[in-house]
Amino acid sequence: DAQRTSVRSTPAAGSPRATGVGADPRRAPPLAGPPSPLPPCVSGALGKLAETLSSQYGLNVFVAGLLLLLAWAVHAAGVGKRDLLCLLTALMLLQLLWMLWYVGRSYAQRRLIRPKDTHAGARWLRGSITLFAVMTIILGCFKIGYFIGFSECLSATEGVFPVTHAVHTLLQVYFLWGHAKDIILSFKTLERFGGIHSVFTNLLLWANSVLNESKHQLNEHKERLVTLGFGNITLDDHTPQCNCTPQALCSAISHGIYYLYPFNIEYQILASTMLYVLWKNIGRRVDSTRRPKMQCRLDGVLVGSTLGLTALAATIAVVAVYLIHIGRSKSKSESALIMFYLYAITLLLLMGAAGLVGSWIYRDDEKSLDESKNPARKLDADLLVATASGSWLLSWGSILAIACAETRPSYTWYNLPYSFLVIVEKYVQNLFIIESVHREPEGIPEDIRTLRVVTVCSGEVAVLAASCLGSQGAAGDMDSRGGDGPPVINGNMCLQQGCGQEDQEAGWEGARGLGRLPCFLQGNAKRKVLRNITAFLFLCNISLWIPPAFGCRPEYDNGLEEIVFGFEPWIIVVNLAMPFSIFYRMHAAASLFEVYCKI
Repeated sequence: DAQRTSVRSTPAAGSPRATGVGADPRRAPPLAGPPSPLPPCVSGALGKLAETLSSQYGLNVFVAGLLLLLAWAVHAAGVGKRDLLCLLTALMLLQLLWMLWYVGRSYAQRRLIRPKDTHAGARWLRGSITLFAVMTIILGCFKIGYFIGFSECLSATEGVFPVTHAVHTLLQVYFLWGHAKDIILSFKTLERFGGIHSVFTNLLLWANSVLNESKHQLNEHKERLVTLGFGNITLDDHTPQCNCTPQALCSAISHGIYYLYPFNIEYQILASTMLYVLWKNIGRRVDSTRRPKMQCRLDGVLVGSTLGLTALAATIAVVAVYLIHIGRSKSKSESALIMFYLYAITLLLLMGAAGLVGSWIYRDDEKSLDESKNPARKLDADLLVATASGSWLLSWGSILAIACAETRPSYTWYNLPYSFLVIVEKYVQNLFIIESVHREPEGIPEDIRTLRVVTVCSGEVAVLAASCLGSQGAAGDMDSRGGDGPPVINGNMCLQQGCGQEDQEAGWEGARGLGRLPCFLQGNAKRKVLRNITAFLFLCNISLWIPPAFGCRPEYDNGLEEIVFGFEPWIIVVNLAMPFSIFYRMHAAASLFEVYCKI
């Protein structure tokens, strides 16, 4: 019988069960692609080679595009705006072809089971990029209207470019909504080239927007200097040499374009980061564990939200007053600068204190860290540190200018603590965010008490009950048992067996170390404090994104750095560093939102 059973359970060669014909698809779902005929080591080496070749291709495209951007910016002979827009349009069309091919192939193979990276393409991130994409499309409509008004003296490429960019934006947002989580396991070499081409195309579009917005800000700064009496400054005239009708509408469109550039800049950089994660996930092996869904609740954050919204309202008021007074006269400009520095110093002090409290709570928390490989999380951390260097460069430049200047106006003494606090606050905030994203999500009820191993001595384990009851119930329970139980330290139970005097002292020291966190910051209270801190920092980062994005830039207007370093060198430093500083605030806000949902 045993032999007959074994024969019946083994399918014969060529039978439907052996070949898969007629098998239940629910039991054996089809794979995402055919298995690789190459050994794993050979396949991995080829994957690394394809990744290296594609990255070099993308870097060459990016460098060539940057050189063309630079040539147009410095008015190089034989290079015009038409050449730059032709290159950007060609790159977008090539990316459109790749995305259409990928979407079509995915639709044809929609029944296949595809692995997903649960950490990539979060809903809040896709929602953010959708919002910025809507503003980018509105910007494209403004550019089309601008082209129609000045069509007599503008090249046709200036009308084709915004139309292509709008189509590119629509399809790219659809592509990222549907495929940002994909783990690509077929046509990997082709997909690597298509993915990296998309990354650097968006980076070139970002650089083009940054250059246009910086040229506009620089021209406004020159106009303020002319108003203040500096007569040897040449203004750049970007107005086309023909009339536009109606004149009022054309003027409103030209001014509205530059107020929409900050949203376009954020859209392009967000799209490039999401596409980079998709490129890094090509051929990646992922485990089958499902990530718990994060739920963002708004309860219990009244204090943090109130302080953050107050900071946001104060920011809008300060920016409005600053833009009204700066450049009107010398006294009004100085009062506007002093107002901005006092506001920023206060806000940065509060943010730094909140970040220190949050980091201190994490330092005393025994929660395990998530050390698994995650391209999206690693990219977020790298971007936080890399983009913070833009503000650090400007701050150290201001500190050096204050130290080296021969004469110092009164408002420069407010610039010194402001620059120092910018450095410290971003340092503290980066530590808080990076440690927060590496924490495991809250999934264990707060009333469950866990036993932590604190020492191992003489083959015996010393255990500490890491719980703190508001009514000191643990100590009361131990005392009611007649004192035969283990000793209690600050409401924590310590079990010591077989330890010598030195080992017992080590155990007591470990208990004291874990008891540093006050009882009112244990359990659910700790979560509420962290959620309030995160909500406050989230709103504050949005507040600090607004001033530089909409023209409130004291680095341009205080004049001290320009005297020490020279006008053109300092303006170049500001134009290079400011886009990274603006992006840092928005990226930090996005990271803090993810942290808030995890707590």
